[in-house]
Amino acid sequence: MPEADRSQPKFCVSLSAIEDIPEAHIRHPLNPASDVFLKRLSPVAGLRRIGLYIARVPPGKESFAYHRHERTEEFILILSGRGRAEIGDDVFEVGPGDFMGFTAPGAAHHLTNPYEDDLVYLMGGERSNLDIGHFPKLGRHIIFGPSGINAVDDASLRPMTFKDWTRE
Repeated sequence: MPEADRSQPKFCVSLSAIEDIPEAHIRHPLNPASDVFLKRLSPVAGLRRIGLYIARVPPGKESFAYHRHERTEEFILILSGRGRAEIGDDVFEVGPGDFMGFTAPGAAHHLTNPYEDDLVYLMGGERSNLDIGHFPKLGRHIIFGPSGINAVDDASLRPMTFKDWTRE
Protein backbone atom coordinates (compact mmCIF):
# COMPACT_ATOMS: atom_id res chain seq x y z
CA MET A 1 0.00 0.00 0.00
CA PRO A 2 1.50 3.41 -0.93
CA GLU A 3 2.45 5.85 1.80
CA ALA A 4 -0.20 8.55 2.35
CA ASP A 5 0.46 12.00 0.94
CA ARG A 6 1.31 14.03 4.06
CA SER A 7 0.30 17.31 2.41
CA GLN A 8 -3.34 16.22 2.12
CA PRO A 9 -5.79 17.12 4.93
CA LYS A 10 -6.66 14.28 7.27
CA PHE A 11 -10.11 13.29 8.49
CA CYS A 12 -8.60 11.91 11.67
CA VAL A 13 -5.52 13.55 13.18
CA SER A 14 -3.64 11.56 15.81
CA LEU A 15 -2.55 12.99 19.15
CA SER A 16 1.09 12.58 18.13
CA ALA A 17 0.44 14.57 14.94
CA ILE A 18 -1.23 17.32 16.98
CA GLU A 19 1.72 17.38 19.37
CA ASP A 20 4.01 17.89 16.34
CA ILE A 21 2.11 20.98 15.12
CA PRO A 22 4.33 24.00 15.84
CA GLU A 23 2.95 26.64 18.18
CA ALA A 24 2.47 30.19 16.92
CA HIS A 25 3.27 32.77 19.60
CA ILE A 26 0.57 35.48 19.66
CA ARG A 27 0.39 38.68 21.68
CA HIS A 28 -2.73 40.81 21.23
CA PRO A 29 -1.68 44.34 20.23
CA LEU A 30 -4.26 45.94 22.57
CA ASN A 31 -3.21 43.98 25.69
CA PRO A 32 0.41 43.98 26.92
CA ALA A 33 -0.37 41.03 29.25
CA SER A 34 -1.55 38.87 26.33
CA ASP A 35 0.65 35.82 25.76
CA VAL A 36 -0.89 32.90 23.84
CA PHE A 37 0.61 29.92 22.02
CA LEU A 38 -1.64 28.48 19.30
CA LYS A 39 -1.65 25.20 17.39
CA ARG A 40 -3.73 25.54 14.21
CA LEU A 41 -5.86 22.43 13.75
CA SER A 42 -8.06 23.62 10.86
CA PRO A 43 -5.50 23.34 8.04
CA VAL A 44 -4.42 19.86 9.13
CA ALA A 45 -7.99 18.61 8.79
CA GLY A 46 -8.73 20.72 5.70
CA LEU A 47 -11.34 22.87 7.44
CA ARG A 48 -11.94 26.14 5.59
CA ARG A 49 -15.09 27.63 7.14
CA ILE A 50 -14.13 27.35 10.81
CA GLY A 51 -10.98 28.19 12.70
CA LEU A 52 -9.93 25.61 15.28
CA TYR A 53 -6.96 25.96 17.62
CA ILE A 54 -5.42 24.53 20.75
CA ALA A 55 -4.43 27.53 22.84
CA ARG A 56 -2.00 27.65 25.76
CA VAL A 57 -1.74 30.60 28.15
CA PRO A 58 1.26 30.48 30.52
CA PRO A 59 0.91 31.25 34.24
CA GLY A 60 0.37 34.92 35.02
CA LYS A 61 -0.62 35.77 31.44
CA GLU A 62 -3.84 36.55 29.59
CA SER A 63 -5.47 35.34 26.40
CA PHE A 64 -6.29 38.21 24.07
CA ALA A 65 -8.24 41.27 25.26
CA TYR A 66 -11.75 41.68 26.68
CA HIS A 67 -13.83 41.73 23.49
CA ARG A 68 -16.87 40.60 21.57
CA HIS A 69 -17.43 39.91 17.87
CA GLU A 70 -20.03 41.48 15.62
CA ARG A 71 -20.30 38.60 13.12
CA THR A 72 -18.39 35.48 14.16
CA GLU A 73 -19.46 33.08 16.87
CA GLU A 74 -16.76 31.35 18.87
CA PHE A 75 -16.32 28.79 21.64
CA ILE A 76 -13.81 27.66 24.26
CA LEU A 77 -13.47 24.22 25.89
CA ILE A 78 -10.95 24.05 28.76
CA LEU A 79 -8.67 21.01 28.38
CA SER A 80 -6.27 21.46 31.33
CA GLY A 81 -5.24 23.98 33.94
CA ARG A 82 -7.43 26.62 35.50
CA GLY A 83 -8.24 30.15 34.55
CA ARG A 84 -10.60 33.02 35.12
CA ALA A 85 -13.26 33.82 32.58
CA GLU A 86 -14.69 37.30 32.41
CA ILE A 87 -17.98 37.23 30.52
CA GLY A 88 -20.08 40.37 30.56
CA ASP A 89 -20.07 41.64 34.14
CA ASP A 90 -19.20 38.25 35.70
CA VAL A 91 -15.83 36.70 36.55
CA PHE A 92 -15.54 33.05 37.51
CA GLU A 93 -13.01 30.23 37.66
CA VAL A 94 -12.94 27.71 34.82
CA GLY A 95 -11.24 24.33 34.60
CA PRO A 96 -11.08 21.11 32.58
CA GLY A 97 -14.36 20.30 30.83
CA ASP A 98 -15.85 23.78 31.15
CA PHE A 99 -17.35 25.03 27.90
CA MET A 100 -18.14 28.60 26.87
CA GLY A 101 -20.01 29.63 23.74
CA PHE A 102 -20.23 33.18 22.44
CA THR A 103 -22.91 34.28 20.00
CA ALA A 104 -22.43 37.12 17.55
CA PRO A 105 -23.15 39.73 18.56
CA GLY A 106 -22.96 38.68 22.17
CA ALA A 107 -21.33 39.23 25.53
CA ALA A 108 -17.76 40.47 25.74
CA HIS A 109 -15.34 37.92 27.18
CA HIS A 110 -11.72 37.30 28.17
CA LEU A 111 -9.56 34.59 29.81
CA THR A 112 -6.74 35.09 32.30
CA ASN A 113 -4.40 32.61 33.96
CA PRO A 114 -3.44 33.75 37.47
CA TYR A 115 -2.48 30.20 38.45
CA GLU A 116 0.78 28.20 38.45
CA ASP A 117 0.07 25.82 35.54
CA ASP A 118 -0.54 26.46 31.85
CA LEU A 119 -4.16 27.03 30.87
CA VAL A 120 -4.87 24.90 27.77
CA TYR A 121 -8.10 25.06 25.79
CA LEU A 122 -9.69 24.20 22.48
CA MET A 123 -10.86 27.38 20.77
CA GLY A 124 -12.82 27.75 17.60
CA GLY A 125 -15.21 29.82 15.63
CA GLU A 126 -16.52 30.86 12.29
CA ARG A 127 -14.25 32.28 9.66
CA SER A 128 -15.68 35.35 8.02
CA ASN A 129 -14.33 37.64 5.37
CA LEU A 130 -15.60 40.54 7.50
CA ASP A 131 -15.85 40.95 11.26
CA ILE A 132 -15.70 43.74 13.80
CA GLY A 133 -14.12 43.19 17.20
CA HIS A 134 -15.50 45.44 19.94
CA PHE A 135 -13.18 46.25 22.86
CA PRO A 136 -15.54 48.03 25.28
CA LYS A 137 -13.03 48.61 28.10
CA LEU A 138 -10.51 50.12 25.68
CA GLY A 139 -12.88 52.24 23.61
CA ARG A 140 -11.63 50.62 20.41
CA HIS A 141 -12.86 48.56 17.47
CA ILE A 142 -10.84 46.35 15.14
CA ILE A 143 -12.22 45.75 11.66
CA PHE A 144 -11.12 42.51 9.98
CA GLY A 145 -11.73 42.47 6.24
CA PRO A 146 -10.35 41.41 2.87
CA SER A 147 -8.27 44.60 2.68
CA GLY A 148 -6.59 44.01 6.05
CA ILE A 149 -6.98 44.69 9.76
CA ASN A 150 -7.78 48.23 10.88
CA ALA A 151 -8.18 49.71 14.36
CA VAL A 152 -10.38 52.68 15.14
CA ASP A 153 -11.08 54.61 18.36
CA ASP A 154 -14.72 54.72 19.44
CA ALA A 155 -14.45 58.52 19.73
CA SER A 156 -13.96 58.77 15.96
CA LEU A 157 -17.08 56.73 15.13
CA ARG A 158 -20.09 58.74 14.00
CA PRO A 159 -23.52 57.11 14.08
CA MET A 160 -25.43 57.48 10.81
CA THR A 161 -28.99 56.90 9.72
CA PHE A 162 -30.66 56.58 6.34
CA LYS A 163 -31.51 60.29 6.54
CA ASP A 164 -27.77 61.04 6.30
CA TRP A 165 -27.89 59.55 2.78
CA THR A 166 -30.85 61.50 1.50
CA ARG A 167 -30.92 65.14 0.51
CA GLU A 168 -34.37 66.58 0.69
